[in-house]
Amino acid sequence: MSDTIGSKTETADAPRAPGRRVHGVLRVAFDGFMMRREATILVVALGLVVYFQYSKSVFLSHDNLVNISQSMAPYAILAVGEVLLLVSGEIDLSAGMVFTLSPFLMHYAIDFYGVYPIIAIALSLLAGAFIGLCNGLVVVVLRVPSFVATLGSLFLIQGITLTTSHAYPAEIPAAAESLASWFGRADWADLIWCLAIVAFFHVVLTRTRWGLHTIAVGGNPHGASEAGIRTGRIKVGNFMIMGGLAALAGILEAFRTQTIDPSSGGTGAMFFAVSAAVIGGTALAGGSGTVIGALLGALVLAELQNGFNLIGISANPFNLILGAAIIISMILNVHLARLRRAGRT
Repeated sequence: MSDTIGSKTETADAPRAPGRRVHGVLRVAFDGFMMRREATILVVALGLVVYFQYSKSVFLSHDNLVNISQSMAPYAILAVGEVLLLVSGEIDLSAGMVFTLSPFLMHYAIDFYGVYPIIAIALSLLAGAFIGLCNGLVVVVLRVPSFVATLGSLFLIQGITLTTSHAYPAEIPAAAESLASWFGRADWADLIWCLAIVAFFHVVLTRTRWGLHTIAVGGNPHGASEAGIRTGRIKVGNFMIMGGLAALAGILEAFRTQTIDPSSGGTGAMFFAVSAAVIGGTALAGGSGTVIGALLGALVLAELQNGFNLIGISANPFNLILGAAIIISMILNVHLARLRRAGRT
């Protein structure tokens, strides 16, 4: 009799077992998704796509997607560099002015000194990295806070740009036109550069010794130093990466707009990049951050700007939303960090 009852119980439970397994798999997948720093901002990005597409069906058209990608990509590249610095406990306020200066350096090298275009571009990138080196040495060797050091660099580079250009825009050198499609003129060129850089530095930050040391330096500088990590080298190296990426972003933007403008980039580009990094889940206090989150943060900001234009909202409220987004994202980051430490997500 007991055998019969046991067999009936097993038979009754058997149909429910697959359902419980599916539920368990979905639960694990959901918990794994929520553990990702990028989860919240990804949901916001997808939500904005749905909202703006519902409001204006042209939002997901080819031409508009190109516009979004081109407005997002240079600032996402800047945001990648800011993530590395923020994770290591520093910040670079001068990156936006390196963005502005680099295409002028390319223009001077080609038009004034006859340098071959691809070499001129390489020299501009090296100049951006050199500016990052100088910033890093001031911060590490002279122990000047990075906020102050790079604020001074911002005005210094701005002065150099305005003085040498006489505050007038310049044309892309004719000799460099053959490279235009590779450096921003083609529809998806900016996005391809952006995704390649994001993928590379995501691997660097999460899978390499450099990335692990960057996180250690930002999270516990004293402990990292005692563990044998050369904290100064890590910080200087990240400043150099920031400078090189800012120079590349400026050159891409110049080729895309077909002009070298002394008013492009600047503090607006820098704050846009820092905002994208913070909204994407990078902590201002250092020690944690995500390159993919910075890309998603830049995407959200680009979606908002583009969507506002499509539905006829003035650009004036954009900064209100940007400020609110930064505050809310920081609150969410702090709350989610507490949940992770408590093991609840």
